[in-house]
Amino acid sequence: MDMMFLLLLFCHVSSAEKHSLKYFVAGSSGVSDFPEFMGAAVFDGFLVGYCDSNTRKVETKQDWVEKLLENDTQQLQYYNHECFEYPPKVFKDRIHIFKQHFNQSGGVHVLQRMSGCEWDEETGEFNGFCQYGYDGEDFMAFDPKTSTWIALKPKAVTIKEKWNADKARAKHCEIYLTQLCPEWLKKSLDYGRMTLQRTELPSVSLLQKTPSSPVSCHATGFYPDRATMFWRKDGEELHEDVDHGEILPNNDGSFQRSVDLKLSSDTPEDWRRYDCVFHLSGVKDDIITKLDKAKIRTNWGKIIIRIEKDGSSNITIPITAAVVVFAVVLIAVIGFTVYKNNKAN
Repeated sequence: MDMMFLLLLFCHVSSAEKHSLKYFVAGSSGVSDFPEFMGAAVFDGFLVGYCDSNTRKVETKQDWVEKLLENDTQQLQYYNHECFEYPPKVFKDRIHIFKQHFNQSGGVHVLQRMSGCEWDEETGEFNGFCQYGYDGEDFMAFDPKTSTWIALKPKAVTIKEKWNADKARAKHCEIYLTQLCPEWLKKSLDYGRMTLQRTELPSVSLLQKTPSSPVSCHATGFYPDRATMFWRKDGEELHEDVDHGEILPNNDGSFQRSVDLKLSSDTPEDWRRYDCVFHLSGVKDDIITKLDKAKIRTNWGKIIIRIEKDGSSNITIPITAAVVVFAVVLIAVIGFTVYKNNKAN
């Protein structure tokens, strides 16, 4: 799944009024143990399909996508064509051409393409897009209104002229972005509406690492990601001594968020004046959690593993847990020593 992360770096969840259907494609050269070609289809920020040159098959990631493709053979044929026929060979050839054009020999090189369309449900406006990147830099973009390619880097000008000379290819891109993609986006919305436009309320907990740590109001399992969360004191929203965490995705497609409150200057008797408010867009009633010391789940005396935003883990071992860890390690060392001595004898 690491390779998918490279394709979906700029993927985000769409708002209720705007919907998007995006295709991410990447070809690589000089990368060992990595597919030469891979592609992903993303609807409203959700991965719905994936393929690569190693597996040689289209994998659907949502149940409703399978039903859609069963009833729309044109889309299925398009995905098979994009995964196994035209783009894999073309991307390989283009990387070779680019290397020659830029006097590159050997090394690792990656060619990426993001294409698709967005639809504003309120205004009815569609916007198609197709953009290439080479070795991590924006390279070329297609304008469906003029049916021409635009160089995003000075070094791409020569290649742009060659691509614009291919009128048939430009016309194909224009039809795809202005006709096919909008049609498929609406079909995806019809099939996936029950799943993608659902509303799920979270479970809210009060957490505290140590008695002197901030109290964290943690909400998890909510959907969609359009949610606000804050601390109040005597009914007034707090802005000082409050740390708002970002909304992060869960593995099941739902979201989580935390808001920390520093209470160093307050006595435990004053805690009842605080509460945590969670509001989910489209839901009338808020979830209000009173600050109650008896309901705080503390991690003191336990091993705490916190996943940071960059994907790294920050492990904190309090003194009580550290003693246990040390004892386990000591027992393992003693056991290994006895084993070696017995074997030697």
